[in-house]
Amino acid sequence: MKIFLIIIEFFIALGLIVSILLHSAKGEGLGAIGGSARMFSSQKGLDEGLTKFTWLLVFLFLVLAVLLSIFFKN
Repeated sequence: MKIFLIIIEFFIALGLIVSILLHSAKGEGLGAIGGSARMFSSQKGLDEGLTKFTWLLVFLFLVLAVLLSIFFKN
């Protein structure tokens, strides 16, 4: 049971890393200097869905980490 939960935790962690890296940048950075800054965001719905999915993974990761620490202290 412990090994199964650790494997699930590992895959949730990988999914969390990927979902964080998929987020678009909020600031314009150096793109604003050259005039290539984005004026309109056409992927607003996609970003909102990705944000909800990321929060779901964060919640699952934390719950599983707490469960592992409570039930398997050794």
